[in-house]
Amino acid sequence: MTVVDTIFGKVKAQEQEGILAFKGIPYAAPPMGELRWLPPQDPWSWAGTIDGSEYGKWAPQNRSDMVAIMGAELGEQDEACLSLNIWTPAADSSSRPVMVWIHGGGFTIGASSQGVYEGRELSQHGDVVVVTINYRLGLLGFANLNEATGGRIPATGNEGLLDQVKALEWIQDNIELFGGDPDNVTLFGESAGGMSIGALLGLPAAKGLFHKAIPQSGACHTVATKASGALVGEAIMKFTDLDAQGLMAANMDDLLRAQRRIEGGKVEGYPLSKIGSLPFRPVVDGKVLPELPIDAVRQGSVAQVPIMAGSTLDEWQLFGAFQPAITKLDDETMAKRLGYLVDPAYIPGLVEAYKEALVQRGIEPTPPQIFIAIQTDRIFRMPALRLLEAQQKHNTQVYSYLFDWHSPAAKGVMKSCHAVELAYVFGTHKKQGAAKFYGEGPAADALAKQTMDAWVAFARNGKPGWDAYDKESRSTHIFGENCRSENAPFEIEREAWSEVPDAFLGSL
Repeated sequence: MTVVDTIFGKVKAQEQEGILAFKGIPYAAPPMGELRWLPPQDPWSWAGTIDGSEYGKWAPQNRSDMVAIMGAELGEQDEACLSLNIWTPAADSSSRPVMVWIHGGGFTIGASSQGVYEGRELSQHGDVVVVTINYRLGLLGFANLNEATGGRIPATGNEGLLDQVKALEWIQDNIELFGGDPDNVTLFGESAGGMSIGALLGLPAAKGLFHKAIPQSGACHTVATKASGALVGEAIMKFTDLDAQGLMAANMDDLLRAQRRIEGGKVEGYPLSKIGSLPFRPVVDGKVLPELPIDAVRQGSVAQVPIMAGSTLDEWQLFGAFQPAITKLDDETMAKRLGYLVDPAYIPGLVEAYKEALVQRGIEPTPPQIFIAIQTDRIFRMPALRLLEAQQKHNTQVYSYLFDWHSPAAKGVMKSCHAVELAYVFGTHKKQGAAKFYGEGPAADALAKQTMDAWVAFARNGKPGWDAYDKESRSTHIFGENCRSENAPFEIEREAWSEVPDAFLGSL
């Protein structure tokens, strides 16, 4: 039996196939009562030994439509949700690379304990220490209430990010005890997890707590302005009809009801056109997050940090393939819808470029397909490339990837949709029920090996196994049925965005 004595107390491992798992370790005090909406505090020390066989509670959240598509389970929820999980080959002094996973879910759903994120396979495959973390979500983690309450609730809208920082501080202080190297910590995360990493690249409090970064399907562009963040705080107060004192005492069900209304743009005076269709996200408040993260990176905020960034080829299929509002678009309604997302001056050029590009891909350039392809690149692929270009001025160790493996879900309609790479990064594609969304067979097994090899190699020495990205070659590694490196893939699409300002990228 392996027991590790952390700074705050003892935790006992669960051993499976040569890998030790320590689940549900609190890295911060429960952010409840007087601590609700405050930055995370040190965990309380505990007597006795935590049995590391059980995951911690999920952050409070509403049920999502994505559950039906991806089969995501839902665990028991509690505001006392700030825990992490560790998988390691041994709690020894081997100084293994540490890989810290930040889960996605639009900043409002998900947990580190979802089956696809189990770290055992990846830890065993790469002889690395894998850590997965929970953080506050939705209106508890990403709501700016400071302005709306006149400072009585000093929440900046970045409390979820500060939770992630707190977890990284805990890792710095304790991970050596679990066989990890605190001087070789790689962040990796997908969707809101990738967007969180993008924000952490520009967050002063995170500086020095990690050494490499792999933002997947999300980068530095998905943040709210201070003005739009403050509007979300106002919407919370308007719908709940509570003052600061009332919000501090409000029960979670009422807060989640308010969150759902705000996410739907259903609070009078606060439509999504005003607060953004992803109202809960990090906020450029001027203090915790001083500026747009992409601007910070351009100025060298993380000059020493190698970065590997990428996306899937058909991200937006997950969100658009079955939405009548998308599938019934014609030329006129497509242009109108794009006009809410991008300055109308850029739309004709984008549409023409994507018509040509889709034909080259062998896809009929219908308005729904054009819209889905534009959204894929606007929200995911272009922010990744802009990040690599920004960082490349300071560090040549920047790498681009693209996932073109097709999900078999919905008879293949999903194609290479959002999240399809997750089970291959973790080697969890063989878990019960995974095949329906992620696929199976010898090609899937080969893809899992190649993906884990690349992620681990990058975590170990900052080199995933293909050429670095630069503006001349635009070298990109493509993962799928046929893993290969290409120079400047899908260049027509990328070139179409070259004059489009950052302000129109990354927003949902």
